[in-house]
Amino acid sequence: MGVIGGQLGIRILTWLSPTGENQNLDGRAYRDRSKLEVLFDADFFDVIRGKTVIDFGCGVGDEAIEMLHRGAARVIAIDVRQKFLDEGRARAEAAGLSDRIVFTTAADEPADVVVSLDGFEHYDDPAAVLNFMTRCLKPGGRVIISFGTTWYHPFGGHIFSPIPWAHLLFTDRAMVAWRKRSHPEQTARTIEECGLNKMTIGRFERYVEASPLRFARYEIRPIRRARKLWMPLTREFFTSVVQATLVPRTPHEGATA
Repeated sequence: MGVIGGQLGIRILTWLSPTGENQNLDGRAYRDRSKLEVLFDADFFDVIRGKTVIDFGCGVGDEAIEMLHRGAARVIAIDVRQKFLDEGRARAEAAGLSDRIVFTTAADEPADVVVSLDGFEHYDDPAAVLNFMTRCLKPGGRVIISFGTTWYHPFGGHIFSPIPWAHLLFTDRAMVAWRKRSHPEQTARTIEECGLNKMTIGRFERYVEASPLRFARYEIRPIRRARKLWMPLTREFFTSVVQATLVPRTPHEGATA
């Protein structure tokens, strides 16, 4: 994807961002606020109250610890990055919550609720993740998902979007080379190897339809400043956040794959 490549593309990207960074996605929407409450409203905490929760892709554990403070009985915090798990354990211990939370790379007990924040645009194998989440659920359990930005969002390239839709204008090879100039430690050769799977809204819907889960609730939130431009034909370009509550299909609700 992209039409501007080669040395010209690298020079333009370097001019746009000499440091190879994107200052447009700095988390300002959650600054001094609860990310869980901003995304899900306060009703979310009623759902997890007294429940065992899996935080899938927990990072350093901020949301996992908040869920305990706000009513969850137990949290299993999962991540593939060991340094994040170590930091999460230290934070939980400092908060006096070590007996109610475990940081691990895999779940060894079922949960009432599986929560995934900002993960589905990064997972290497989203279909396998949905299958794993299904196996983690207790009877009557649910999966709660929120993610964005999606690939066609103005900044859907994440670090590869120094200007709106740069990730669609420039070739992948030019963007990876531009990023490597200021981050020589980078060994990735493609955007996918940098941890971005180019997830679109349509792809996510197809993954769910082919999974053992079905939509119990589904919401696509427009970018606030582009709300008037949002419609079915433009949703891929002007959606801010995708949110879904998924539940296991009954035997007569087989996957469509």
